Amino acid sequence: MATLQDQAPGQAQGATDHGGWAEPRATALLVLADGTVLEGFGVGAEGSAVGEVCFNTAMTGYQEILTDPSYAGQIITFTFPHIGNVGVNDEDVETVNMAANSGVRGAILHTVITDPSNWRAARHFDAWLKSRGIVGLAGIDTRALTALIREKGMPNAVIAHAPDGVFDVEALKREAAALPSMDGLDLVPMVTAAQRYGWDEKSWKWGEGFGLQENSTRHVVAIDYGVKRNILRLLADRGCKVTVVPATATAEDVLALKPDGVFLSNGPGDPAATGEYSVPVIRALLDQKVPTFGICLGHQMLALAVGGKTAKMHQGHHGANHPVKDFTTDKVEIVSMNHGFAVDRDSLPANAKETHVSLFDGSNCGIALTDRPAFSVQHHPEASPGPQDSHYLFDRFVEMIDANKR
Repeated sequence: MATLQDQAPGQAQGATDHGGWAEPRATALLVLADGTVLEGFGVGAEGSAVGEVCFNTAMTGYQEILTDPSYAGQIITFTFPHIGNVGVNDEDVETVNMAANSGVRGAILHTVITDPSNWRAARHFDAWLKSRGIVGLAGIDTRALTALIREKGMPNAVIAHAPDGVFDVEALKREAAALPSMDGLDLVPMVTAAQRYGWDEKSWKWGEGFGLQENSTRHVVAIDYGVKRNILRLLADRGCKVTVVPATATAEDVLALKPDGVFLSNGPGDPAATGEYSVPVIRALLDQKVPTFGICLGHQMLALAVGGKTAKMHQGHHGANHPVKDFTTDKVEIVSMNHGFAVDRDSLPANAKETHVSLFDGSNCGIALTDRPAFSVQHHPEASPGPQDSHYLFDRFVEMIDANKR
């Protein structure tokens, strides 16, 4: 499975001459915790990085995926073969603080990166990976790696890039084997905001760019566990003044801002670990009956706050083609997902009604409380990338806020 493919541009200097033909030398390795070594060509930043290997089935939106804070601590395998061919730009970024280190540890590609071919491209993908410090590997059978993850689960690994092709493989194997499981890891501190800030940017429109929210009628406080820009934009689109607070904000901090609603954001890591400090805050806000909406990690936080439990998934859900059924409308929508933990529906109390379910594996994808104005979903209704089938959930949130104000 660890075979090299076509020689990558710019990699000939690492080749070995065999009487007139050049055998390309591996300039990047993916070393799994079980000792498996996959060879490829290095792209992006040089050096090495450690993380949990997952796969993403989206066909578009690689820049949004690689800037999604929910991927902190992970190495992303793209199943779509052509990644990087449309370059990158300054608009398709999902992390709020681009000055912070990338949460994503590495990127694994099937085909080597070509020159960009898109009118929106402002930069070559390889140069962008270097600037973000993301170690990349291209030229392996990503479908075979995906099959391995489906069979054995998401492995820990080390991804390494050395232009001269010189690696201490045994040291990399030891490093990969010593990595801790994602179970019990609180990764939110590496992606949350350092301080409170306001948000007024609205969604992008053709010929206009990003608009500004100037006439807000609702005030939403977003607790940042690793929030994406498009979530904040969709709230601003709906007349919300948005104030973002760090994950460590107390209930008193949030209530002092007099919110009409509270949003619990997406984020990385084990929800039970983050819940050690976030669950008491959410419970206090629920006691005040503040309208609450959670997405992804925020969904898991809400479930934990009402007494539910979460569990590590075998392979997780990462992609933009996941079918989910909304029991409140009896409709099926195609959604974006990015999570490695799930809410255990059997642990949910009677006042937490299941509203959404994955049609891939039947796992829980949404709840609504019957005695509080609060609901949450496991998937990403803001998409970016992905379909917009679930944008209605933001309308549902502001309708809840308006009803509570009345």
